[in-house]
Amino acid sequence: MDLIFIVFNTLLGASMGSFLNVVARRTEEDLPWWGKERSRCPNCQHYLEFYDLVPVLSFLFMKGRCRYCGKKISPAYLAVELFGALAGGILAWRWGIGPASLMAIVTAYGLLLNSLTDIYSGFIYDLFALSIGIAGILIRSFAGLGPVLDGIYGAAAGFAVIAVIIIASRGGMGWGDASLMAGLGGSLGLKMVSVALYLGFMTGGIIALALLLLKRVKRKDAIPLGPFLAAGGILAMLFGPAILAYTGMQPGWPWY
Repeated sequence: MDLIFIVFNTLLGASMGSFLNVVARRTEEDLPWWGKERSRCPNCQHYLEFYDLVPVLSFLFMKGRCRYCGKKISPAYLAVELFGALAGGILAWRWGIGPASLMAIVTAYGLLLNSLTDIYSGFIYDLFALSIGIAGILIRSFAGLGPVLDGIYGAAAGFAVIAVIIIASRGGMGWGDASLMAGLGGSLGLKMVSVALYLGFMTGGIIALALLLLKRVKRKDAIPLGPFLAAGGILAMLFGPAILAYTGMQPGWPWY
């Protein structure tokens, strides 16, 4: 059952990566992504059939080109699908069948969506960001008042830390980042979101330094923070309990 669960979430993660990529791109372009709207080639606008949309496999079989116009498809589509598959599979493996796995996978999908909108448009949309926390607190409600309060405290702490930085830097960061950390805090809880913040800033600092050394960016270039905060959240869901145990703390429900 554990193996089936991991395989299922790996396949589901690839499908969710494909879907969330569409949501992010169409949100950026102010186009609908719900209802009867169908997928189209971004180059020739030809409507795609179901066999053109199989995550990962369609891209590989068509050698990264549109079946209808022959133009190259951005490898970003494949990368997002692979990331979704990896995130879904590894979190299912880490937590097994149970509430922690449900919380982790739902949170990871929310983080992926917000990372994509930040990369594509430079914006993190409050509705998408706060939806992570709403979903997290709804899941927490099945375990009682204590976990719900932990989610609320986590949301407040995540928002407050980023808000202080925004105010101190006079707008050096966007309020969308604060909304993202509020949503993540609602899902992870107070202690785990503290780990996520630390890991997110560390990840962002290391990668930004590497980009500077490689001269891929300049010192005054804006770098989206959302993907690094998201990375911190996923790393916290993988290693947070062990990090907290090292300090003698327990992460709280459902991260046991």
